[in-house]
Amino acid sequence: MTKMKKQWFAALMAMAAVVGFSACSKSGSSAASGAKDSVIRIASGSPLSGGQAAAGKDFANGAQLAVDEINAKGGIDVAGKKYTLELVPEDDQADPKTGATVAQKIVDDKSIVAVVGHYNSGVTMVANPIYAKGNLASLTVSTNPDVTLKAPKLSDGSTSIFRMDAHDGIQGPALATFAQKNGVKKLAVLDDATAYGKGLGDQVEKKAKELGLDVSLRESATDKTVDFKAILTKIKAAGVDGIMWGGYDDTGAILSKQARELGITAILLMPDTACTDNYIKLADDAGEGAICSSTSVPLDNMANGAAFRANYDKHFPGQVVQAYAPLSYDAVYVVAEAIKLAGAPHDSLKIAAALPKVKFAGLTGTIAFEPNGERLNAEIAILQLKDKVFKVVEILK
Repeated sequence: MTKMKKQWFAALMAMAAVVGFSACSKSGSSAASGAKDSVIRIASGSPLSGGQAAAGKDFANGAQLAVDEINAKGGIDVAGKKYTLELVPEDDQADPKTGATVAQKIVDDKSIVAVVGHYNSGVTMVANPIYAKGNLASLTVSTNPDVTLKAPKLSDGSTSIFRMDAHDGIQGPALATFAQKNGVKKLAVLDDATAYGKGLGDQVEKKAKELGLDVSLRESATDKTVDFKAILTKIKAAGVDGIMWGGYDDTGAILSKQARELGITAILLMPDTACTDNYIKLADDAGEGAICSSTSVPLDNMANGAAFRANYDKHFPGQVVQAYAPLSYDAVYVVAEAIKLAGAPHDSLKIAAALPKVKFAGLTGTIAFEPNGERLNAEIAILQLKDKVFKVVEILK
């Protein structure tokens, strides 16, 4: 062998050794081995960038707050051994394709035992089958009914996904009923063509027609629309007295501002995704009087809401707590309870099988689930924006 060949051979062997070492390290990186044995990892999925980042960060913050709180209290006790939690936050960008990539990344990380996510229904509906195939259960705030109705089972037949709030089959009719009770006779229903927005719009339209309302206009935009004037011109010509938006707070705020600029005085009916500080800031004066439906009890109506708000403000200065942090916070506690019941801190399948057995007094109320993963006794709150604050009008149980 020539000197040059010997040098190449030595280099190749060195590279092979590095690759082999890396492969061994990866295969041994499970939380159930080595120094990681006392750590339990949970992933969260939400939009941490883009137009919906405010809500997505709020969601991740709530989960992190619970993880920090549990660890500060000594962690999770399983059969006399203490374990600490670690949160792995992932950015799905509110995009189904990115969500699928994130889900596969989470499944490939064998140290992760459960998922808190996702925020958007469209993302959840593509991510959950990936989690289910990897025997990971997820806890979501996505509200499209199909999230649970069409969810696949895990390999042992366990439920794969659990919803922390009310679904749109409850929220949509609640919005339509409120509109009818408050004098709306002609309604325009708009959506952003996402699984969440269109699904919610369908629910509102169906109930509105059942109640005898004239659904004068049904239109779809997108979740990236910045000019609603063509649609709003049709709405103005139709003379509606109510406009329902099936979409998120960023686009909902644009819609609200442009409606008022065109002199449209119809009541604005917004969904849970617009019950946010982000909507208040973006809509500004155009949001005054807007109605929104929250798929859980508002923080101010929670028994320990004030303490949670103070803790949130301390941990995340400059960020305003929104509707989803309490739900993701409770979701982590639900996973912690399931880990205790399972008695197997690193077995995702046993943890998933234990989730339906959890009954937990959480921040958002008592948490328990139906066999299909729906939260028992989920509530809807109707709020109205007055003086830049969403105030509760009624709570529907």
